[in-house]
Amino acid sequence: MRRVDRLSISAALALALAAGSSAVRADLPAEEIGHNTLPFPPDPHRVYILDVDFKNPIAGKVVVVDPKAKRMLGMTTNAFVAPTALSPDNRTLYSANLFYSRGTYGERTDVLVAWDTQTLQPTWEVVLPAKRASTLTEKYAMGVSADNKLAYVFNLTPSTSVTVVDTQARKVASEVPISGCVLNYPVGKRSFASLCGDGQLLVVTLDDAGKEVSRTQTPFFDPNKVRLNERAIANGDTYYFTTTQGEVYPVAFEGGKAKPLPTWSLVSDEERKQGWAPGGWQALAVAPGLNRLYALMHDQHTDGKWEDPSTTIWAFDLKTGKKLGTLDSPKPVWSLQASHDKAPILVATDLEGGVQFFDLTSNKHSGAMDQITDTPVLTLAPW
Repeated sequence: MRRVDRLSISAALALALAAGSSAVRADLPAEEIGHNTLPFPPDPHRVYILDVDFKNPIAGKVVVVDPKAKRMLGMTTNAFVAPTALSPDNRTLYSANLFYSRGTYGERTDVLVAWDTQTLQPTWEVVLPAKRASTLTEKYAMGVSADNKLAYVFNLTPSTSVTVVDTQARKVASEVPISGCVLNYPVGKRSFASLCGDGQLLVVTLDDAGKEVSRTQTPFFDPNKVRLNERAIANGDTYYFTTTQGEVYPVAFEGGKAKPLPTWSLVSDEERKQGWAPGGWQALAVAPGLNRLYALMHDQHTDGKWEDPSTTIWAFDLKTGKKLGTLDSPKPVWSLQASHDKAPILVATDLEGGVQFFDLTSNKHSGAMDQITDTPVLTLAPW
């Protein structure tokens, strides 16, 4: 048989097979990408892991996991380093995204996206002023009021402000200038606080429409003497800050004002001589059910290590400041989050993309999930 004939026959067979497979495909239903509906209310130990993904500096995600089953439940997609917060009613995950029309350049659009925590689907969004801070994700760059009505987004242009979003009307309510101050620490139903470069705490009180009605400033620390880490942790309307040397600066908020409380230390004089001090990205966590504070600690600490990971976590009684014990992580971790229930767990993210779990009633390591993310910078827990 001539080569041309063989080619003609082969081509005819290929066409016949293609036609046949097309007919088969036409009879089959279109496949859909499945998704699960998660139970509500969520298990108190459910974990939302904020993954900024340094390998892909365009997009990030939130990975949802079940620590008991060591199972991933789903994920949401975000813009790169998008600050994210969980509403106090646990129904909505808010992320403040920044997008460019051509991916890495073009017209900028900032968007607050509301994700349903059961379906992990976006339910609505609001276009924000194009000012959202483009910094590595911090816990209090995004916040939600105690009654879920207002959401707060930190802006940096480099002047600083907070965009207030009415989540019921689904619109921007106002932009509050906070010149010389950073972040937004939610306080009650209608206030937020910001930490100022001159050592003061600014408290802004809003009305039900999300408009500013008053502000106060209270001296909190001496920035010429104290190196305070802005990454605090809250227990109700009391926030705990720490210095890079381990001094704890608590502050309560009431009546639209900040009320600094007596300071105390994570380290004894002897421990300080040995070089112990806190460090990590989110180095503090609070377990309200046990009234305990957890701090990620370094030995042989130096100024350049205050954001480094560690394998050592210390536990403290929040009422007395007394050190209660030590948790040892099998891998260096750099961000802590405790659950809010009476039998809490501690979740710690490691730089290999995994998370470590600790049972805080027994003070023991209870398991891990390796390489569940790329760069897990923070975790969130149900309220």
